[in-house]
Amino acid sequence: MKREKVKGKRGKTNPTSFAQRLLEWSDVHGRHDLPWQMDRSDYRVWLSEIMLQQTQVGTVIDYFQRFTARFPDLDSLAKADLDEVMALWSGLGYYARARNLHKTARICVESHGGRLPDSAEELQQLPGIGRSTANAIVAQAHDQRAVILDGNVKRVVARHAAIEGWPGRSAIARVLWKEAEIRTPPDRARDYTQAIMDLGSGICRPRQPACQQCPVGSDCMALRKGLVTELPGKRPRRTRPEKTTTLLLIEDDQGRLLLKRRPPTGVWGGLWCLPEISHPDSDPDKKPVEPLLTLRHDFTHFRLHIRLVRSGLNEASIEEGEHHAWMKYDQALATGLPRPVRTMLEALS
Repeated sequence: MKREKVKGKRGKTNPTSFAQRLLEWSDVHGRHDLPWQMDRSDYRVWLSEIMLQQTQVGTVIDYFQRFTARFPDLDSLAKADLDEVMALWSGLGYYARARNLHKTARICVESHGGRLPDSAEELQQLPGIGRSTANAIVAQAHDQRAVILDGNVKRVVARHAAIEGWPGRSAIARVLWKEAEIRTPPDRARDYTQAIMDLGSGICRPRQPACQQCPVGSDCMALRKGLVTELPGKRPRRTRPEKTTTLLLIEDDQGRLLLKRRPPTGVWGGLWCLPEISHPDSDPDKKPVEPLLTLRHDFTHFRLHIRLVRSGLNEASIEEGEHHAWMKYDQALATGLPRPVRTMLEALS
């Protein structure tokens, strides 16, 4: 197999100086009052790191506070019903994260004495915890040196070392890990980890980076070469597929609507959803339908066009069970729903 050539040379970066400048900047300008920084238990750090995957801090804060108010520790999360966990996660997206949280909590109670492991190697064996997340937990919760490479850090390192290419390619990722390792100091692990994430989110932003305010801009190779807006390299462009689906609004004479639980894997796995049909102009009993709403929802890999219709299906023929439930609107909105379904029900209610 031909090895991919990685462009980019390390400049005259002094790793000690990089970390020192970054920490000095963070001491003054970094974030020090985030909810998970108030009590850096491994549970709270782990929860915050999972929530922050693919999600901005501003969005996560309210979810984190509600979640920890209901599940303040690993044991309470392990004992919880998955439906309640999914309900508190509803709207945050990437629902496999919530399912993995629940699985991990139960594994830790059953096999790790009710605690998260304190080593990155053991953490990576648990559902939903990859290399960077495991290292972030170790650094933040235990103040042990561990190299992280989340999306923000990839951007900082790719620019500072002028590493060209899409970070999703293994050859590029290896170089980024090496450069991140070089820059990680031997001490102040907790502070440095937060500092470099803050730098990526607040200064070294994807668009309109504030290079003039950057504490490590003096030896940033991308800035020297005029490559800041080009790095890190973009994912190879792909056409996003367009898909369509029709959801049924089925109500009984008590004003309850029918919800169906999605399969545990796949799109909206494990969430409650309105019944889905493949024939948009008739329901399963070939009854006429009444169009109500349309909505477009973008996933990472495709765009979904959703049509909501009112069904004339006879509700008496449907019984509750493990995968079907009749709920009032307020009850439905309090359970785990996909974001677009929640949006539609809120509009109707």
